[in-house]
Amino acid sequence: MIRGRVWKFGNDIDTDVIIPAKYLRSVDQSVWPKHVLEGVDPEFSSKVKPGDIIVAGKNFGCGSSREQAALAIKWAGVAAVVAESFARIFFRNAINNGLPLIEAKGISGMVEEGDVIEIDLDSGVVRTPRGEVKSAPLPPFLQDILRSGGLVEYYKAHVKRDQK
Repeated sequence: MIRGRVWKFGNDIDTDVIIPAKYLRSVDQSVWPKHVLEGVDPEFSSKVKPGDIIVAGKNFGCGSSREQAALAIKWAGVAAVVAESFARIFFRNAINNGLPLIEAKGISGMVEEGDVIEIDLDSGVVRTPRGEVKSAPLPPFLQDILRSGGLVEYYKAHVKRDQK
């Protein structure tokens, strides 16, 4: 169960506003969370707290295939992203990097910024102050990757298990 305060965004939040390309030249990756989502809210990184949840409209993560977008969100302390829909490459990048997300049709109309919501990844239910939104839960293998902390950690655990 993931429980956190909502930061609400609209449709078509692309990877360039999630983490502008000018910050990707830095070899210091700690720069990324300091600029996460500054393209749509310049103060977001100073306001977001560990455990907060991003709720967005349709097509979250569209644009380039940069996996740094998912990492910038995760490293900023965001516990999960709930959206009406995700760009496919962002969805895979988020799962591969251990950032929980769930696609929940109608979520935009069910929350306001600052609300506290709960996400049950096992059942696909998002509980808001205005009711529940039910969606298809992530398949078990994707949940296993998230529980491992990402694809690399998932494979490390499987290799270690297979060597015993």
